[in-house]
Amino acid sequence: MAAEGGGKEMNEIKTQFTTREGVYKLLTHSEYSRPNRVPFNSQGSNPVKVSFVNVNDQSGNGDRICFNVGRELYFYIYKGVRKAADLSKPIDKRIYKGTQPTCHDFNPLTATAESVSLLVGFSAGQVQLIDPIKKETSKLFNEERLIDKSRVTCVRWVPGSESLFLVAHSSGSMYLYNVENTCGTTAPHYQLLKQGENYAVHTCKSKSARNPLLRWTVGEGALNEFAFSPDGKFLACASQDGFLRVFGFDAAELHGTMKSYFGGLLCVCWSPDGRYIVAGGEDDLVTVWSFSDCRVIARGHGHKSWVSVVAFDHCTTSVEDGDPPAEFSGSDEEFHEQINFGAGRDRANSAHSRLSKRNSTDSRPVSVTYRFGSVGQDTQMCLWDLTEDILFPHLPLSRTRTHTNVMSATSPPATGQTTTTTTTTNTTTTTTTVSTTNPSGTNGKDNASNSSTSGNPANSLPGTLPRSNSLPHSSAPTGGSTPNSHAGSNSSSTKGNSIIDSAFIATGVSKFATLSLHDSRKERHEKDHKRNHSMGHISSKSSDKLNQLSSSRTAKTEVAKTLGTTLCPRMEDVPLLEPLVCKKIAHERLTVLIFLEDCLVTACQEGFVCTWARPGKVGLLSSQNNPANSPSGTVV
Repeated sequence: MAAEGGGKEMNEIKTQFTTREGVYKLLTHSEYSRPNRVPFNSQGSNPVKVSFVNVNDQSGNGDRICFNVGRELYFYIYKGVRKAADLSKPIDKRIYKGTQPTCHDFNPLTATAESVSLLVGFSAGQVQLIDPIKKETSKLFNEERLIDKSRVTCVRWVPGSESLFLVAHSSGSMYLYNVENTCGTTAPHYQLLKQGENYAVHTCKSKSARNPLLRWTVGEGALNEFAFSPDGKFLACASQDGFLRVFGFDAAELHGTMKSYFGGLLCVCWSPDGRYIVAGGEDDLVTVWSFSDCRVIARGHGHKSWVSVVAFDHCTTSVEDGDPPAEFSGSDEEFHEQINFGAGRDRANSAHSRLSKRNSTDSRPVSVTYRFGSVGQDTQMCLWDLTEDILFPHLPLSRTRTHTNVMSATSPPATGQTTTTTTTTNTTTTTTTVSTTNPSGTNGKDNASNSSTSGNPANSLPGTLPRSNSLPHSSAPTGGSTPNSHAGSNSSSTKGNSIIDSAFIATGVSKFATLSLHDSRKERHEKDHKRNHSMGHISSKSSDKLNQLSSSRTAKTEVAKTLGTTLCPRMEDVPLLEPLVCKKIAHERLTVLIFLEDCLVTACQEGFVCTWARPGKVGLLSSQNNPANSPSGTVV
């Protein structure tokens, strides 16, 4: 792989990487940042976030970008792979006093070349609606902080609505707003609307229409991120208590839950067809959850620190028809139900629709490849492929396979069997081995539990596991943190499929620290890990610290109750994916990953927003770009 900057091998910043589609290249002329291009001192600042919108400009350059750096908020024309970025001419720039932007979101339904609606959440709890084209401030919500005083962690327009938006706070509450309503001059009074296991929904009692319309209380601790399903009917919430909770949005009913391996969940996203959810967080893993089966179907281990963003690539995700199956374990009805689930749901885009087409007449399986990516506080970006051998483990592999690395297991699985498959795709020969042995990163207590139950057939794994793009347990990364190196920070407990009634509230820290790959390999202690890599609360309170200390005493007990259930299967019970690409691409922790049609966009805490051209798209960049626009600092 090519690298620039002249750094040592361990700290090289990659400027290109290769996948089966070709070479992705960093476009240094298309880098966005503050106009002075000086790396931002990120100590004590909120994560850099990026939002995009298309205003349907007739000139063909309708993309607009918004990003926050510290107290500053910028709004530019985004030229992507077409032309070099001109940082001297922002459409709008705002500097805030006393608070910092934490997140933002455009409304795509109302965006025009003359006007856009941009929501901005702040560290003090307020939400601002602005129009950066007209340079007007429309409204300020929760201005007096009577609704919630905690930091805004996520803000999103409700899909299909021009006036409704949802706001999450580090208090663990979400609020539904209407832009047409005021927030009132007194604190709102609530009436219980619906209550379930560890969540409640309240309506606002008022004689006249006012905000918020609804208040959701979800889990314990901060609600770090939420994401609407592609059809807008479901809501996935990632919480600091380590739980992923998926709700039917209109009915406010809990559809399913998942628990992290340990620690809080920081990010969540949906597949383009709404069939799968990927979450990442403080266990350094990416976890794939099936919406229809309500269970974990795979984990991915490639990061050496907390995973801050996960996102699906709708352009690379694909479906192909395969050969008729030679065998199928289960009834024909079960097969068609599995393949055709969700076929009647509304489709948000062409990829969504294409993924949902299933042939129900000839029982032919499909070749499925879901591409998703992740970035973390280890400054690395990982790309992952989720293929049909993971999604449909009872079906034979189709002839089309995705790229995986050659790997082998060093010890037999618990059942005494190892499934090994060798396939060939174009010029790539692939050998995948799935071992059911315990990964090298698991703790001794977990091992003891496994050894004590290994003789019980009910606890044994099936003889044949999915043939996956999996990581052999014997070759888990030796650098940085391994999953159980943080076992003491595990957050919650459960019995069976129920959500816990109380959970460990993981608190944040008061500062950020510069993290290099070398640092992550040295600082393996759980206390240091949480201090240096947290992207949680910017400020800590003494009560939170007391909660953390008291909760940590029972953390191992809570792990034992959760681990091994359907909420949180053991590491050896599900396939472990290996990333197709895992590259260090920044000097500071990464906070953004967005897939666009001709490029992907990343951003780091130093305030640099980088564009990576997809294979074959780099030539679109104008040859007349001024070299003076290139960054004067280190290439990121």
